[in-house]
Amino acid sequence: MASPVESAAVEEAESGPTIANVIESLPDRVYENPTALGLLYFARDLAIYAGLVALLVTVDSPLLLIPLWILTALSVSALFIIGHDAAHGALFASKRMNYLIGQAAMLPSLHVYEAWVFGHNRIHHGHTVREIMDYVWHPATPESYRAMTRAERLMHRVKWSWLGAGVYYGWDIWWKNMIRFDAPAKIAADVKRDRTIVLAYFAVVTVSLLAAGAALEGGIGGAVWMWTKVFAVPFVLWNYVIGIAVYVHHISPDIAWQSRREWTRFKGQMEGTTILHVPAWLNFFLHNIMLHVPHHVDMRIPFYRLPEACDAIRKSFGDVVRERSFRFSDYLRTTRACKLYDFATHTWRGYDAADEAPALLSET
Repeated sequence: MASPVESAAVEEAESGPTIANVIESLPDRVYENPTALGLLYFARDLAIYAGLVALLVTVDSPLLLIPLWILTALSVSALFIIGHDAAHGALFASKRMNYLIGQAAMLPSLHVYEAWVFGHNRIHHGHTVREIMDYVWHPATPESYRAMTRAERLMHRVKWSWLGAGVYYGWDIWWKNMIRFDAPAKIAADVKRDRTIVLAYFAVVTVSLLAAGAALEGGIGGAVWMWTKVFAVPFVLWNYVIGIAVYVHHISPDIAWQSRREWTRFKGQMEGTTILHVPAWLNFFLHNIMLHVPHHVDMRIPFYRLPEACDAIRKSFGDVVRERSFRFSDYLRTTRACKLYDFATHTWRGYDAADEAPALLSET
C-alpha cells in the first residue's frame, strides 16, 4: 500500500503546516483494517437492524414504538457508516469487498453507492468548506439570500432551523444528489446500476411490508400502517440523525468557510470540521464518526482507528483542532446563530444581514 503521504492529494502552495505534515504524524497502525473485523462490525449492525425491524412488525404500542423507531433509525445510521467506510476504501483492503459490503450496508438508507462515492469522496472531501465547491450544508450569503424568491427563502429558513436538518438532508443530499443525480458519463453506468439496485430493494421491502400488513393487520389501512411504522418513520428519523451529524461536523460560529482562492487542504480538513465526543451508547451506533478531523485528514482510516488517530493529531496539532463534548443545546444555539455567511469577513450572520446587502442588478 502506498504511504499515507504519497496518497495525499497535491497541496496548494501555502505557508505553514500542510495536510501532508498531519498525515506524517499518524502511526502506520491507524490504517490497519483486517477483513474479519470489518465483517464482524457489519454482521453485528445488520443483526441489530434485523432484530429491530422484526420487533416493529409485531409492536403497535406507542410506548414501545417511539423508542423502537429511534433505535431503528440509529441502526440504519450504524449500517450507513459501515457503508460510508467501505466507500472510502477504509473498511477492507479488497476493492470488491468494499463495494459488496458498502452496497449492502447502504440499502436500508436507500443510498446509491457510486453516486455517494462521487459526491462525498470527490466533492465534499476534496473541497471541504470551500465556497461553491463543497455542496454539503453550503451557506447562503446575504446577497444570495436576498436574490431568492419568497418560496426559496421560506425553504431556507426551514432547512436552517433546528427542525430542518432532516428536510435538508432528505431533499438536498438524498433526493437531488443521490436519487436524481445526473452522473458524469464516466460513472453514469455504475450509478444507473446502483440506483436500480436501490429501487429494486425499495420495491421488495414495500411489497413485503404491505403484504405483511394486510395479512396481520387486515385491509389497506393495515398494509399502509405496516409500511409506515417499519420503514417510513425510521427512514425519516434516519435523515434527521445524519442531517444533524453532518451539520455539526461543518457548521459552527467558529468554523470559517473559505473562498475558492483562500482555501487550502489544511484549512478545509483541519479547520473546517471538529472532534465531538458523544455518550458511549450513542457512539455504539455512530462508530466514531463524530471524531471527524482525522477522518477528513485521511479518509482511508477505518472508523475503529479514529480515536488513535485523534490522539496523534492532538499531540502535534492540538492548537488547531476544535474539540469538545457534543451537547444538543450547542446545536440549537448554532442553528440560531448560523443563517447566512459573509465570505469577505468570514463571519456567520442572521437573516437581518440580507437587509443590509446591496440590491442585485437583477432586481433593478
